[in-house]
Amino acid sequence: MSHSVAGEPPSTGRRAAPSTTAVYSAAEWDLLTSLPGQVIVAAAAPGPGRPRRGVAAGLAGLDAVAAGRAFDSDLVRAVVAAIYARHDGTPPPADRLTDLVDLLAACRAAVRVLGRRADPADSAAYRQWVQSVAARVCRAAPAGGAELPPAPVDRRFLDRLGGALGLG
Repeated sequence: MSHSVAGEPPSTGRRAAPSTTAVYSAAEWDLLTSLPGQVIVAAAAPGPGRPRRGVAAGLAGLDAVAAGRAFDSDLVRAVVAAIYARHDGTPPPADRLTDLVDLLAACRAAVRVLGRRADPADSAAYRQWVQSVAARVCRAAPAGGAELPPAPVDRRFLDRLGGALGLG
């Protein structure tokens, strides 16, 4: 019989959480698992000086999220597993962040959570992975062409995101 991290049986129909997730509160874990999707939305959003990205950008972002499965980080792999497990047919909450200011604040909050709870190597891997998700979206070419270098507005977005993630 499988047991949860706390030693109690998992709820019916749910697998026990990986031990990596045990140190995070539900709100902290939600922040860490929702941030990559929020980054995809923000990086793909059209705006002044930003090219219209379309479906190719979203697919590039999803591919970058999935690439986290191969990371040498228990935390990143657990976050990816949670993201894919979450897609059980229930709609996402309507209050997800899309505003850049709110996204950067969420990134800074995630950095604080990781600083308190994560192994330094896992923290660095998570932050670099989230940045790589944004970079893949910004480099996505319309209609599935070859990747493009980020436009100047995208480079500024990536720089601000990297700063908020403590990578700059």
